[in-house]
Amino acid sequence: MSEVDVNQPEIKDHAMNETAKPAYGLVQINITNQEEFMERYAQHVFPILAKWGIDMVAGSAAPTTKEGSFAGNWAAVLRFPSMATAEEWYVSDDYAPYRDLRMNELT
Repeated sequence: MSEVDVNQPEIKDHAMNETAKPAYGLVQINITNQEEFMERYAQHVFPILAKWGIDMVAGSAAPTTKEGSFAGNWAAVLRFPSMATAEEWYVSDDYAPYRDLRMNELT
């Protein structure tokens, strides 16, 4: 296997370019009412995720932990096109009402 010179301008530029890298978010929540959560939150949020180019890579009601502890009853991994997109989406007008609903009523 040949070595890669990480100091080559094209490699270094890509490695330092945060907009070119996907960002991942680990969601750990405790859903108090699964049916209400799906009806009032999930069915509305999934189309918003798609609109922003965000993928749910994994989701589980019973994740396995290798270290530490799991304090919820649902976990998901989201892949964002970039960290900037993740930050913009989280405070966006699209997501804000559902974020507030999730935080204040559903979890």
